[in-house]
Amino acid sequence: MNSNPADSVRTSEISSSPLANANVGSARAGGDQQSSPVALHVIIEAEDSRLQLDLRDLWRYRELLYFLTWRDVKIRYKQTLLGALWAIIQPLFTMILFTIVFGRLAHVPSDNVPYPLFAYTALLPWTFLANAITNSSNSLIGSTTLITKVYFPRVIIPAAPVLAGLVDLAIAFLLLAPMLMYYHIGITWRILLLPLLVLLTALLAFAAGMWTAAVNVKYRDVRYALPFLIQLLMFASPIIYPATIAPTRWQWLLRLNPVTGVVGGFRSALLARSFDWPSIAIATALTALLLILSFIYFRRVEDNFADVI
Repeated sequence: MNSNPADSVRTSEISSSPLANANVGSARAGGDQQSSPVALHVIIEAEDSRLQLDLRDLWRYRELLYFLTWRDVKIRYKQTLLGALWAIIQPLFTMILFTIVFGRLAHVPSDNVPYPLFAYTALLPWTFLANAITNSSNSLIGSTTLITKVYFPRVIIPAAPVLAGLVDLAIAFLLLAPMLMYYHIGITWRILLLPLLVLLTALLAFAAGMWTAAVNVKYRDVRYALPFLIQLLMFASPIIYPATIAPTRWQWLLRLNPVTGVVGGFRSALLARSFDWPSIAIATALTALLLILSFIYFRRVEDNFADVI
C-alpha cells in the first residue's frame, strides 16, 4: 500500500488477536494475572487540508538533509580530473569571455571598476543561482526510488542541491581575494553584509528550485525550457552591464528582477561601493513572496509525487 508522503504518523498499541484482548481484559479484572504482550502498529492518518510547515518534522530529518547534500557534492566531483577546481573554472572562464567580448570589444561600461572584477563579482552569485535552480528542478526526478519507498518531508530533496551549491560558491570565492589585491580594492565594513546576501541568494534559488521541481514531476518540459529561461534571465540582469545603464524611467522595471538586487548587493559588499537599498529591499520582498507561493504549490501537489513520478 502506497503511503501518502504528506501524512502524519502516530503509533498506538493494539492487541494482536482477539485472544490477546480477552487475556488483557481478564488481567485487568483479576489484578493478579500478567497481561498478554501486545503488538505495536503504525497507523498513518491523513493530515488536515491546511498548509503547514512542521519545523520539528524538518529538524527530525536534518541528518537526511545532510546526507543528500553531501551525496550531491561527492557525485558532482566523483571521477573528475580537476575535482573542486571546476567551481572556480566555470566563473573564471566566463569572466574571461565577458571581458574580451563586452569589456574590450563592445566597451560596455563597468561603473569605473575594472571589467574583470566587475564581471566576476556578479558571476559569483549568478553561477550559484543558475546551478542551484537547475539541479533542484531535477532533484525529485532523480530521487524516484527514495520518494516511493520512504516517508520524509519531500521539501528536503530540492533543498539539498542548494546547500551543495554553497560549497561551490565558497570555493569560487577563493579566486576573489587575489583579484582584489591585484586591482588594489580594499575591504570595508560593507563586507559584513555578505552573509545576508548569500542567504538571500540561497533562499531565492530554493524558492525557484522548489517550484520548478514540483512542476517538473508532472511536466517534463521543464528540463528543456529551464536552461533557455535561465539564459534569458542572465541577459535581463545587470551581470554583463551595470544597472545604471538603463534610463531612469525604466529603473523600476529592472528592479522588479530580484537578481538585480542580489548582484548589486554583492558588488557593493565586495567592491566597497554604496548599496542600492531599494533594489535589495525589492529583491528581499520578491524572494519572500516566491518562497511562500512555491511552498504552497509544493504542498498541494506533493501528495501525488509517488503516483506521477
